[in-house]
Amino acid sequence: MGATNEPRTPRPPRGVFVLGVLAVLGVLVFVGFIALGTWQVHRRAWKHDLIARVDTRVHAQPVDAPGRGQWPQVSAANDEYRRVKLTGTFLQDKSVRVRASTELGMGSWLLTPLRTPSGDIVIVNRGFVSPTWCAGKAGCAPGPSGSTTVSGLLRISEPKGAFLQKNDPAREKWFSRDVAAIASARGLSDVAPYFVDADAASSPGRGEGNDGPVGGLTVIAFPDNHLSYAITWYALALLTLVGAWVAWKSGGMGSDRR
Repeated sequence: MGATNEPRTPRPPRGVFVLGVLAVLGVLVFVGFIALGTWQVHRRAWKHDLIARVDTRVHAQPVDAPGRGQWPQVSAANDEYRRVKLTGTFLQDKSVRVRASTELGMGSWLLTPLRTPSGDIVIVNRGFVSPTWCAGKAGCAPGPSGSTTVSGLLRISEPKGAFLQKNDPAREKWFSRDVAAIASARGLSDVAPYFVDADAASSPGRGEGNDGPVGGLTVIAFPDNHLSYAITWYALALLTLVGAWVAWKSGGMGSDRR
């Protein structure tokens, strides 16, 4: 028997309601992608402004660290990485070691409270120490006795973050430089809400066989992927337009099928 050719029947176009729903969804998706891309453009401008401000702070001459009257105004936006200096006496027996990973390897930050002449206490990150330094303890921390001047970068307290283990003061296990938690564990009051990363001049451990504390190891890095994110969102918006055109051609105009 010979093959018979059935006449092609045109596929009816999608209904007005379906096309309306698809159109609304397409507009919402397109506008959403455009909004996300534009938000990333604004975030990129904000990030570049932040980087410029931080760079200015880092390379400026050190100023006096904020005193007690200024503590309520201290913020990450206005003060983080500002070069500061302060004078006082280290409370060596109140030191803690906070786990750290640096260019010198795994070890700890040595944080020691410093009492200023006014009675305020500022916790100073004196720098990196190896796991074997001071037999793994913090209380025997040798260092300057009497009045000493420290310069470095102002840092905002670091409460437990999403990817950090929880501090365990009772077992002397510290994973974040949480000023309030350290002050509480050491029975300290009148403690500044920030700490200071001592610079290499204040903690010249590199000249002592890298045994520490080694200052000046602060890493200042701000991820800047906003341009690639913006391009991605705008590209998805363009693909949405292409998809809408294809849907319109295949459904809105009707097509033949066997």
